[in-house]
Amino acid sequence: MTNDFTKAIDFRHACKLFDETKKIPAEQMRYILEAGVKSPSSFGMEAWKFLVITNQELKEKLRVLCWNQPQITSCSHLVVVLAGIESVKVESGVPRARLARREMTKEKLDGYVELYTGHMSNTLSNDDSIYAWTAKQSYIASANMMTAGAFIGIDSCPIEGFEKDKVEEILNLDTSKFQVAMLLPFGYRINEQSTMLRLPFNEVVELIS
Repeated sequence: MTNDFTKAIDFRHACKLFDETKKIPAEQMRYILEAGVKSPSSFGMEAWKFLVITNQELKEKLRVLCWNQPQITSCSHLVVVLAGIESVKVESGVPRARLARREMTKEKLDGYVELYTGHMSNTLSNDDSIYAWTAKQSYIASANMMTAGAFIGIDSCPIEGFEKDKVEEILNLDTSKFQVAMLLPFGYRINEQSTMLRLPFNEVVELIS
């Protein structure tokens, strides 16, 4: 079955070079970012933030720290996907506030906070474990943004090859609050899309009845 969603999936690829003369209209970039904002997250914590960079000088500085990958500077908009650290800690008060967005009794809310605290005790024990969890969550939002872009004919390329500490320093991040999970350039391809190479469906999918 082919529909607009499957067409978007087929359109999306890791674009290696963008057309620097083409810029994404603001309303279309907003559409892409909304897909990230509206993405699901564990416990509804939304432990992410998206920095949208169009400043060419800053992109040039970041490119050096990203294995000199040309996508960083040739893209129209560079989205730096941040994983939350402080906001998921119980003592910050944020988890309780986010759980409380749904109307419920104090007793029920207390129960959810207790469940969250107990279930997440190991994960929340140090910042490295927290980053591993929240970065994984941010990938859901990143995938949705890439698919949203593809849906409206905009290319992207997820980038994990970067010097994390130095990128965070350039961006002047307080790493006790946020750390870089991924860099996600968006723009328009300048070359033809390469052939999609994927494992056969039956090799990946196993039906258990």
